[in-house]
Amino acid sequence: MRAYYTADREKFFSDSDDQILGELARANTFALDLEQKGAWLQQIPILRNALMAIDAFTLYFEFTIPRMGKRADAVVVIGDCIFITEFKVGSEGFDRHAIEQVEDYALDLKNFHAGSHHLSIVPILVATRAKTSLKSQPELALDHVSKPLLSNVIDLGDILRNAAAPHRHRQLDVAQWASSGYRPTPTIIEAARALYARHDVRDIARSDADAINLSRTQDYIAAVIEDAKSHQRKTVCFVTGVPGAGKTLAGLNIATQRSESHADEHATFLSGNGPLVDVLREALARDQSARTGRSKKHVERDVRAFIQNIHHFRDDYAGSATIPSEHVVVFDEAQRAWTRTQASKFMQAKRGIADFDMSEPEFLLSVMDRHPDWCTVVCLIGGGQEINTGEAGLSEWMAAIRARFTHWRVYASGQIVQPDYDLNHDARSFIQQDQVTLSDDLHLGVSMRSFRAETLSGFVAHLLNGEAEAARTAFAQLTAYPIVITRDLNVARCWLRRKARGTERYGLVASSGAYRLKSEGLHVKASIEPANWFLNDREDVRSSWYLEDVATEFDVQGLELDWVGVCWDADYRYSDDGWQHHKFAGTKWRHVNDAFAQLYLKNAYRVILTRARQGMVIFVPKGDADDPTRPPGFYDATYAFLKACGLQDL
Repeated sequence: MRAYYTADREKFFSDSDDQILGELARANTFALDLEQKGAWLQQIPILRNALMAIDAFTLYFEFTIPRMGKRADAVVVIGDCIFITEFKVGSEGFDRHAIEQVEDYALDLKNFHAGSHHLSIVPILVATRAKTSLKSQPELALDHVSKPLLSNVIDLGDILRNAAAPHRHRQLDVAQWASSGYRPTPTIIEAARALYARHDVRDIARSDADAINLSRTQDYIAAVIEDAKSHQRKTVCFVTGVPGAGKTLAGLNIATQRSESHADEHATFLSGNGPLVDVLREALARDQSARTGRSKKHVERDVRAFIQNIHHFRDDYAGSATIPSEHVVVFDEAQRAWTRTQASKFMQAKRGIADFDMSEPEFLLSVMDRHPDWCTVVCLIGGGQEINTGEAGLSEWMAAIRARFTHWRVYASGQIVQPDYDLNHDARSFIQQDQVTLSDDLHLGVSMRSFRAETLSGFVAHLLNGEAEAARTAFAQLTAYPIVITRDLNVARCWLRRKARGTERYGLVASSGAYRLKSEGLHVKASIEPANWFLNDREDVRSSWYLEDVATEFDVQGLELDWVGVCWDADYRYSDDGWQHHKFAGTKWRHVNDAFAQLYLKNAYRVILTRARQGMVIFVPKGDADDPTRPPGFYDATYAFLKACGLQDL
C-alpha cells in the first residue's frame, strides 16, 4: 500500500475529518497514540486551506518511503510536479534534522522510484508555529530536485500555488506514477536497522530483473536449511558475490528471518570484520533504543547476541565442548577466516591453548558439528577481498571439508572456481566431489551498493589490472556515476561537500599503507573509531563529515558512503611496467615481493575504490621534489594512468 489515504480534489474536500482519520487509522499497522492522531487532525485542515486554490491535485497521506523504512506526512501531485510535505507540529523553527529528512524523502523518490526519475520534486517543511517562512521559491538542481522550502501554515497555499504554476497544466497519469516500480538500494546500516525492526527485505531491497537474484539466493538458502532440518543433515552453503552485491544484506535477512519465525534455531550473524560488527551493533542499539524507549545498555545485550564477532564466537567454544545453541550461523566475509598457521599462532600465544592446531574454518565447522542432529552454515565469500596476512580465502574451508567433514552436504556457487575466489587453484577438484551441489542462485553478480553504477566493479577490476583501454570503455558506461580526479586535496573536499545533499554521507579513505599522505595532513596510522566515523552527526569532529580523519580498507570493508574521496599514495604506484607494490618502512619505500602481500595491497585499493554509492573523487598528490619519500615521479605516472582510464580533472 503506497499510502494510508489517497484522494483527488473532489474526494478530499467532500470527506469529513473523521472519515479521513478513520482511513488513516485503519491503514496504520502500529498502535495509534494520541500524539499521532492529534498530528493528523492538525494536518488535514492545514492542507485543505493550502489546496483550496488548486483546481486539480492528488493527495497522499502517509506516503511510503521504503528504503528509509518511513512515511512522508503528505505527498501532493499537481500537474507533473511532486510536492513532499513534512509537518513539524508545534515547532516554531526549522530544525536542520527535519530539513535533511524531507530532502532525503525527495532524493529517495528521485533515485529509486521509477515514476519519479524524470519529474520535478519539491520538498516542503512546514513548522506549524513558525511566524515566517524562510524559503518559498524552488531551486531545482540538475536532477530537478529542489532544495527544501521552509513554510509556515499561512504561506503554504501561496508557496504551493506559485511553485506549481509551471506544472499545473501538464498531464501525468497519477495512478501509474504511484504504482510504478520502486528499486531501493539501502546502505547496509539502513538495511540492518530495517531488518532488525522486522521489515521484510523485499520492502527495502530492489526486486527488479537485475537484482532478483538476491531473492532467489535467499529462497535457495532457506530451502537448504529446511531440508537439513527435516532430514537431520549438516550442510554448508558458499555464497559468492561482487563487491556491493548484497551478500551481507542476504546474510542479515537470513539471520533475522530464522530468528523471528524459527526461534528454536537461534540463528546468528557472525563476522570477522571488527569495524563492521561495531558499526552495525551501535547503529541497531541506537535505533532500537529510540524506537522502544528502552535504555541503550539493555538493547545492546540483544544486539550483541544477534551480531557477533566471529573471533569471540571461536574463543567462547575453544575452551569447552559445549554444543552451540545456534543451529544456523551466517559467516560474513568467510574468505577472511584465518589459516591454520595464523589461527594456531594466535590461539597459542594470546589464548594460552598450546594444542590448538586447526585453521579457523576447520574449528568453526567442528563446533557446529557438535550438534547431534542438524545445522546449516552459510559462508558469504567476497572475491578479491582478502586484505590481511593469514586470511585463508576458500582454500581452508575446502581443505577442512575434505579432511574431516565428508558427511556434510555442500552447496556452492559455481563461481568459486574463478581466480578471485580460488587463490590456491584447488576448487575445481573440490566441486567434483559427490557431496557438492552447484547452483547459480548462490552467486550475486550485480552490485547494488552503487545504484548509479552497477558496472563499477568491472571498471575497478580493469583499472587495478592495468588495462587502461578496457577501463576507459567501462568508464564510458558510468554515465550517472561521476568519478573525477584532482591533485589538490582541498578541491576534493569541496567537491564532496557540494555533491552531497540531505543526509548523504561522505568521507576520505586511503590504503592502510599510505603513510606519506601524512604530509597532506592525512594520518592513516591514527586509527578512527568506525562507529563514530560512520554514524555520528556532521557536527562531530570524529565523523566522516569533517573530512579530517581518513579511514582505511580495514575500517570500511563491508560498509559504504554515498560520496567518497579516495586518497592515493605511492604504495600502489603505476610505471611503464604496470602497477608496482611498495611498503613504507623506516625512512624509505621498499618493494613488496611476496605474491600474497602484493595481492593484499591490490585488494586494499579494490576495497577503497568500491565504497561509494553515488560517485567519488580520487586525489593523487603532486609530490615534492625536495622530499625523497615522495618525489613527483612517484605520483605523476599514476595520475597519467588514471587519466588514460577516462577520468577527468576537476
